[in-house]
Parts: sequence; structure tokens; C-alpha cells
Amino acid sequence: MRLRYLFALALALIAVAAVTLVASAETKWPTRPVRFILTLGAGSGSDIGARLLADRLSPRWGQPVVVENRPGGDAIVAINAFVSAHDDHVLLFAPSSSFTAHPFLHDNLPYQPSDLVPITRVSNTIITISVPASLNVNSLKELAAMARAEPGKLNWAGVTGALDFVFAGWLKQEGLNINKVPYRNPVDAANDLAEGRVQVYEAALAIVRPQLESGKIKLLAVTNSVRAPTQPNLPTVAQAGYPALTIDGLVGLFGPTGMPLDLRQRITADIRAVVDPTIEDRLTVTGQLANIGGPEEFGKSIDEQRAKIADFAKQLGINPM
Repeated sequence: MRLRYLFALALALIAVAAVTLVASAETKWPTRPVRFILTLGAGSGSDIGARLLADRLSPRWGQPVVVENRPGGDAIVAINAFVSAHDDHVLLFAPSSSFTAHPFLHDNLPYQPSDLVPITRVSNTIITISVPASLNVNSLKELAAMARAEPGKLNWAGVTGALDFVFAGWLKQEGLNINKVPYRNPVDAANDLAEGRVQVYEAALAIVRPQLESGKIKLLAVTNSVRAPTQPNLPTVAQAGYPALTIDGLVGLFGPTGMPLDLRQRITADIRAVVDPTIEDRLTVTGQLANIGGPEEFGKSIDEQRAKIADFAKQLGINPM
């Protein structure tokens, strides 16, 4: 009996020690400053969101959280810096639309999709479809009717990425002939839209807000699955009759290959804890919707976006490079 008692006691002590070691391991992150590498420049909606979180997470984590902007190269500059770091204290903060179309746009990518491990969805960027204020259309149906009546007369501004594939795929599905005018800089596209040099532009609300506030453009719909709080009368594309155009701008954090699920869940819990109504309001003002989601949910949303882009690419006759 005594031996059995001692054996049971030893097992219990081992179990307690194991739990203690696990708890200790969990508290070891972060042990030094954390870096958020961004695919976009300073002042973008993602940049503002990252800096809001960095300010709140730093005291919670007891380490500085530094935001590092690495725009350029269709987001590959930032992604390459993140992947090359091989460091769980260097995280990628990015909209998924920055990279979900990469397999159809670039040869010999310096990374694999599996290198970007989802941690947390932070927000959804509000994405709009807009036209010049001078164009005689006030809805997507009217835009489609004009394009059918005057094939090849209208132009749309395209900036490389997931939104291009969605809009081009929609045009293909609807049998609409609208010419693409490619742009490298989304702000240039917004300015040309305001001047009527292009007639349609699908872009983040933050990009076209100056032209909207000056009265030079008008919004027809948001591509998000829900309406924008700042534009409550503006329909979603699904409500406007074109659900194929639906795409939510997923913005969040990614970690390196091998980052444990429990650590990613813990980071999600920390972000959920610091995103209060003040941050939610700030995000809304910058054209984003706070929408915290854990690694599994975030990963599923990205997979769905990738599948949608792949389907549109197939319809457009574009194969992975």
C-alpha cells in the first residue's frame, strides 16, 4: 500500500511539475522587443491599426513593440524581410489582399504560403467601388447597364493584387467590356478617378476618402459582407445584386513557420483584451472595422479568399506562375 501511495504521489508531483514547466514556457514570450513588419507605408489604415495595437500591447507584454514599414515590391519586400528573420519576435502585419494573388502574378516567389502562419485577424478594411461624381450612374446596376450599352468606352483603374482579380473576374462573369488601366500607386488611381480619366475604381475607403470628401467621386457599394458604419446608406455588393464581388479586406498578424498554436491563441487573447471602444472608433475613422478572430478563423478566411481568387484566375485563363 505504501509503495502504491508513494508511486501515486510521485506521478502527481511529476504532473504538477509538467504543468509548471508549461506555464513557465508560456510566460517566456516575449523575452525581447517585438517587431511588426508592415507591407504598407506610414499613414495607411493598416499602419494606424498596427501602431494603436503596439501602444497597448507594449505595457501588457512588458517589451517594446516596434512598427516597421516595408512598402514596395507588391508587398514582397516586407514579406521577404519577415520570412528571412526566422524569429517569433518578428511578426508580419498585413492585409491578406497584399499576397493572396501572388501565385498568379510572380515567378519564383521568395516564400511559400505556408511561411505565413495566421495568428490573429485584427480588422476588415472597408473596400469600395466608386465612380467620378460627373458619371451619370448611381448604382452598380446602372454602371453595368452603361457598360453594356457602350462596350469598351469605360475604363477601370487596376492596382496589382487580389482586388484586381475579383473585379476582372466579375467583369468576365457579367460579360462587361471595361478597359483596365494599370496603376502602380493607388493614390494616383484615385486622383485620376476624381478627374474622370478612369470611370471605375475598387479600392479601400481610406484611399478614396479625400476625393469623396471633396465631392469629386461617389461610392456605389462596399465589397464587404457588412455595411460600413461611416456610410450606412451605402449597400454591400451583395445587396446591390452582385454577390460575386464580395471580398472582405482581412488585416492581421502572421507568425513564422513552427509558431505554436497555443502561443498564437495567447496573442489573440491579448489583442482581444486591448481592443476597446476607443481603438474600435479610431479604426472606424480610418476605414476599418475591428473584427478580432483567432488563428483558426483567420486561416479559414484567408483560405476562402485564396480559393476565390484562384477561381477568378481560372475564369480569366491565368495559371499559377
